[in-house]
Amino acid sequence: MNRLSFWSLLPFAVLIVFTAPLLIVISSLLGDYSENWSHLYEYVLFDYISNSLILVVGVGVVVFLLGTITAWTVTNYNFFGRNIFEWALILPLAIPPYILAYTFTGLFDPYGDANIFIREILGLDDSVIIFPGVRNLYGAIIVFGFTLYPYVYLVSRSAFINQSKSMIEASRLLGLNQIQVFYKLALPIIRPAAIGGMMLVVMETLSDFGAVDHFAIETFTTGIFRTWYGLYDIQTAMQLASLLLITVGIFYIVEKNSRGKGIYTSSNSTFSPNSEIVLTGFKAFLAFLICFLPIFIGFILPILELSLWAYEVNMAFFNDKFFQNSINSFTLSIVTGLICAGLALLINFSIRFKPSGVIKRLSSLLSIGYAVPGLILAVGMVQLLVGLDSLVFSDLDIVLTGSIFGLLVAYIIKTYALANSSIESGYERISNSIDDSSRILGSSGWNMLISIHTPLMKTALLTSVLLVMSDVVKELPATLILRPFNFETLAVSTYIYASEERMLQAAAPAIAIVLVGLIPIIFLSKMIRSSRPT
Repeated sequence: MNRLSFWSLLPFAVLIVFTAPLLIVISSLLGDYSENWSHLYEYVLFDYISNSLILVVGVGVVVFLLGTITAWTVTNYNFFGRNIFEWALILPLAIPPYILAYTFTGLFDPYGDANIFIREILGLDDSVIIFPGVRNLYGAIIVFGFTLYPYVYLVSRSAFINQSKSMIEASRLLGLNQIQVFYKLALPIIRPAAIGGMMLVVMETLSDFGAVDHFAIETFTTGIFRTWYGLYDIQTAMQLASLLLITVGIFYIVEKNSRGKGIYTSSNSTFSPNSEIVLTGFKAFLAFLICFLPIFIGFILPILELSLWAYEVNMAFFNDKFFQNSINSFTLSIVTGLICAGLALLINFSIRFKPSGVIKRLSSLLSIGYAVPGLILAVGMVQLLVGLDSLVFSDLDIVLTGSIFGLLVAYIIKTYALANSSIESGYERISNSIDDSSRILGSSGWNMLISIHTPLMKTALLTSVLLVMSDVVKELPATLILRPFNFETLAVSTYIYASEERMLQAAAPAIAIVLVGLIPIIFLSKMIRSSRPT
């Protein structure tokens, strides 16, 4: 195989690997349907659908309101703390929904810390319950809403910044007040961007396992897990997973189309500091409250509760098991980050080195793994690995199934999109004239990639590795299913402790996950500060 054919065939080969588990899951719909499927269809499938639908609609409403209102507030008004809120509003992204679910349980259960605190302050009897329990569908809506609203906030803020100032001023001259300008003019214009952000939230909500499992809510993900591990019926679990995969695919297509229609106004005339309305008094306090509450509920409150748990165990969580789980998590995340960054670099170079419309379209399909729930990916990977074991290692029995290899492949498929977005942005800053000059000087193929492009892409490569690392450390369902026997990560350790109601012991791995999750927040906050209108 010559060098040109390698660069042409690489995206095809990677696409086959990335889509194989998904095709295996979808193919289960063509197979036989067992008695377990009939039981699920008759008794619980409606609950899976209705609960998932209520959850999606409820979370969608919450994130839309939180994301758009906070974005409008920090973009158009100047008040105390506004410069901090611009980037602090994305802090809840560092808290995985399952960790917020665990901390909310510890806070708001009848004998949780919040109820105990209020009873002690007011001198009430132990039987008095101030805060209602959160282990229900409505509690899950709050959990997902306050951890995932930054997806809508980020795209909405960018869209609001790029709206024409003259258009806003014209609407004020026509008699619209600030609230009317927001919901009658500005909000309809950014609709595609807001819908794109909401679709990402919907996919994240449908993909979640840890939070809904902890709240004992019957959704597709909990149903898949219980069918597999409770009924020991992987075929029926795959058929359930197929329905969820089709649903997620529909939302993925809607999100892609919404993103493509995201530019509705020109950014030639943007907001400037002079056009911001300075708020004072009650209005300034209200704006402060609007921006502070999402941060308090989605980030500060869980951090305080985790810190309290860590204090109560008197630092005893720094034991051998914690350090071993940390090593497992960081090793997997670093290896996955390096592989994803290297793979994204190779594929983006192949598109640049041998331009082809087909290859470019195929490469965009490689990012679909990020939209696939980790549980579905794990189901497909298990079947794929079992098939490879029987085909290649038939005499050696099980080799790939239940190994680190399968877990790494699942991580790579799931997080490739993060690395690819960073590498794509890096390549946009490299002029094509550099490639032309290098060809004139006799450099092409591997030599061009290693000697010229890689040094220029150091920042993008580092960013992609860090983004992938933060996502791998948080990944729960795929790790829970594909991990080798007696192998735990920080996410799995947190899940096991929480499922056993050992919340104090869950604090240490949960805090470590949050700290790693802050890595992309640092990059996003820098981007937000640089995007501030001047």
